[in-house]
Amino acid sequence: MAKKIILIGALALMSAAAFAQVGTPFIHDPSTIMECDGKYYTFGTGTNGIMSEDGWNWHEGAIRPHSGAAPDAIKIGDRYLVGFSSTGGGLGGGHAGNILTMWTKTLDPQSPDFGYTEPVVVAESKVDEDCDAIDIGLFLDPTTGRLWCTFGTYFGFIRQVELDPETGARKEGAKDLNVAIDCEASDMIWHNGWYYLLGTHGTCCDGTNSTYNIVCGRSRSVNGPFIDNVGRDMVHGGGKMVAFAENRRVGAGHFGRMILEEGVEKTSFHWEADYDLSGRSTLAIRPLLWVNDWPVAGELFKEGTYALISERRGYALELEVDFIREAGAMRGWWMSKDQPIVVVENQKLEDVVAGWPEGNTGVRICDYMNRPHQRWDITAVPEAGGYLGGPWFKITINGTGRTLTATADKDVIAAPEFTGADEQLWRIDQLTDGTYRIMPKAVPGCSEPLCLVSIADCTPTLAAFDFNNDNCKWGFKTVETK
Repeated sequence: MAKKIILIGALALMSAAAFAQVGTPFIHDPSTIMECDGKYYTFGTGTNGIMSEDGWNWHEGAIRPHSGAAPDAIKIGDRYLVGFSSTGGGLGGGHAGNILTMWTKTLDPQSPDFGYTEPVVVAESKVDEDCDAIDIGLFLDPTTGRLWCTFGTYFGFIRQVELDPETGARKEGAKDLNVAIDCEASDMIWHNGWYYLLGTHGTCCDGTNSTYNIVCGRSRSVNGPFIDNVGRDMVHGGGKMVAFAENRRVGAGHFGRMILEEGVEKTSFHWEADYDLSGRSTLAIRPLLWVNDWPVAGELFKEGTYALISERRGYALELEVDFIREAGAMRGWWMSKDQPIVVVENQKLEDVVAGWPEGNTGVRICDYMNRPHQRWDITAVPEAGGYLGGPWFKITINGTGRTLTATADKDVIAAPEFTGADEQLWRIDQLTDGTYRIMPKAVPGCSEPLCLVSIADCTPTLAAFDFNNDNCKWGFKTVETK
């Protein structure tokens, strides 16, 4: 925070307002998002932070004492460890600073168990030192149970030091290790046998002129060296791109990772400036993808007209209606090359809709032909709220009210109209391999979460999600409706 100066098919554009985190998502240098008792919390530079009941609508309410800059948080056992820095980063004209940690049993200020321990200093820097003690990142090694923190800014090295996971204090005898340079807001994660060091490169704190972006290197050792995709050591300035500017948002910084379940991950960070929210620094949540064992920030799913393509076979989800042949004879190799070229139009809704049944209609999977009964409009429903990283969507046959609906039989149909019921609201998560999971908000009479699956080449239904099963995965192909 210190220095000033894979998708399946193309996704259609949506209005920017619907794709910002809604509410008051204003925060700078956010900590990794923590879930606590069904709510989400993140802390930023300054005294407090923001929270959300659903992961989409954010507002004030996250509380931490002692102010300070660029915090991070991690859950260890049944407690939360929160770290932050005091001064440092060139603030106040010098590089002297402290990194501190403190514990709380809950992040909910309304809980009787809410309250923080007195913070303890775990790292420090001097006025003229080649490292700033600021921008803490906390990492609990899932393979060993050891706790580490990284810290530092552009004014010197990024350093790593071991902490005690029982006390949150600096491990006795632990020494600082230089692991990177030319970045700040560092964090560490582990994936598939690799340790990753993430840092924020570029300039911050300059609004729409901020060039912040998130880069990383990886190592088989928790202590590095952390090497990027072309063999550069991060201690010599290397780093592979993870997240960078969008069309209306710039300055991606302060990486955080949330693993929701196998195959479903999110990354959080801030935009230094969101053009549609007064150019303010705002919270961002994106899918986290893994491409050749490198982390990549995905994109928010966008409204549009799509074919829903099953990963199982490559067939398309469609309304269960009679196939209507298009007019025109077969055109083959025997036709004269001098015959005039004419444009053959796509089959239109008005050509076939009169023969469709009324009321609830079945849904099946079949060969994709870009026919009206295969064209689905996917539209956000702002009044329904959202989930972590996205709004609820409705899925309707293009040009009609026929709405994809979950049933009490754990099946799917197309109801004649959208009512706003939970069984007609759909969550769309991009998975770590770039495919998608499609889930109803609720299934009537069922308490377990289910997703749209293909149990046979032509048979859709609802069942438990399994990331290792292509039946559970979908792609989206933009379609022409004219």
